[in-house]
Amino acid sequence: MQDIIAKAANIKLVIFDVDGVLTDGSLFYGDDGQEYKAFNSRDGHGIKMLKKHDVEIGIITGRTSQVVEHRVRNLGITHVYQGQLDKLPAFEELSQHLGITPEQCAYVGDDVVDLPIMTRVGLAIAVQDAHPFVKKHAHWITPSGGGRGAARDVCELLMEARGVLDRELESYL
Repeated sequence: MQDIIAKAANIKLVIFDVDGVLTDGSLFYGDDGQEYKAFNSRDGHGIKMLKKHDVEIGIITGRTSQVVEHRVRNLGITHVYQGQLDKLPAFEELSQHLGITPEQCAYVGDDVVDLPIMTRVGLAIAVQDAHPFVKKHAHWITPSGGGRGAARDVCELLMEARGVLDRELESYL
């Protein structure tokens, strides 16, 4: 675990996939074709807490959804790339734009489409219920599943590595 904490301490940008990471991967459609997704409120609060500690947050997702636009706006995430069937160009553009090396990036994924980025970053993270092949290529696997606390796990790991997690949690007392 010390190796993971050392890698996490170096992270300046964490990028999340959406379906299967910020959600449990379920897609709900209404009769009118409207798409619905369920997001975990504790994941969202973890992202808000992490943002206070000089870590940039990004989203790279293969699908395009207005629901995602609403969620990222609510969380104050401005680095958002939707409709990225090949996610690697978006990753390269974002890291270059922010002047952050791949070693200073963490990526959280759940499926094989996430591997091109995961194999290039300093901290590759798979959610607990990720595809087994993806888990094999991750530096760390979250205790929680996608859409069920995995993003909060990541945020708390990064805050712990910065030595600010206890202070952040205690601020609510």
